[in-house]
Amino acid sequence: MKKNFLICGLTGWCMEIIFTSFHAFFNKDFRLKGQTSIWMFPIYGLAALIHPMHHQMEDKPALYRGSVYTLGIFTCEYISGSLLKKHHMCPWDYNNAKTNVDGVIRLDYAPFWLAAGLIFEKILSISDSES
Repeated sequence: MKKNFLICGLTGWCMEIIFTSFHAFFNKDFRLKGQTSIWMFPIYGLAALIHPMHHQMEDKPALYRGSVYTLGIFTCEYISGSLLKKHHMCPWDYNNAKTNVDGVIRLDYAPFWLAAGLIFEKILSISDSES
């Protein structure tokens, strides 16, 4: 579980840097600066919980599994974002987004979280087969 936590933490950081770089591109900032926060490592590390969930659902379609992962990710994002926000340490602020929930979740990000969940699932499956 510790190995999977580290893999997911690092994978999440990389995905976030790439995602925020694309955001910069679409805002015509061609420096393509991606960003993240040290707080995000343990939050992404929690994606290690996808591995045991995958074993329970491996016979289900990818859309079903990805939707379950999305709900789990939204739950972790809401809890961690609310705790960090309470202490003025939250690295993200979605208050200006139309689909925000308490400024810590963006419902329009659901497709991205679905994809991220399936990416974590695949990476954890590869890691499992190499052990």
